[in-house]
Amino acid sequence: MKTFRSFFILILFISIVSCEKDNPVEIYNMDVENYIELLKSNQYDSLNLPEFTFEDIPALLKYRNEKQIITNFPHNPISSLWGPECKLGMYVLWTIESIRAVAINSEYLIMRFPSQNPILALKDAEELTLVNDVKSHEIAAHAYIVWWYNFMHMSTEAFMYSDPLENTNYRWH
Repeated sequence: MKTFRSFFILILFISIVSCEKDNPVEIYNMDVENYIELLKSNQYDSLNLPEFTFEDIPALLKYRNEKQIITNFPHNPISSLWGPECKLGMYVLWTIESIRAVAINSEYLIMRFPSQNPILALKDAEELTLVNDVKSHEIAAHAYIVWWYNFMHMSTEAFMYSDPLENTNYRWH
């Protein structure tokens, strides 16, 4: 009986210590402003993106042009490329892409990550060519805002299936 009690206490201790640090209430009920503030202050400590929906896109789009560098953000665990920093605006666009990918159950979706990394690649390059310059960011930000305003003329399903970067030279890596 003493062995059983010791075993039970050990299992209880392990389960308490190994709990994820994410509080589901914080992640699942997070609003855009809180998300942005946590990213800006490099205090976002979840391993995944928040469960935003298309209703959150207008609030996210306000930050599409932000150039601030962030260093503490969720990374796709399957990617072998480790980007230690990212522009806030680019990360916000990737978050919007996550909303779209989840809505259409994209084949590229891993957890809530819409691609391997929050960085653009040249669409038609023979070899993988990543781009992380001001011009590509501006083009992507413009493409997403145009995509959003076209929403008024589409059904929700057609809208989510349309790729914001379709008419650019870029795709998500």
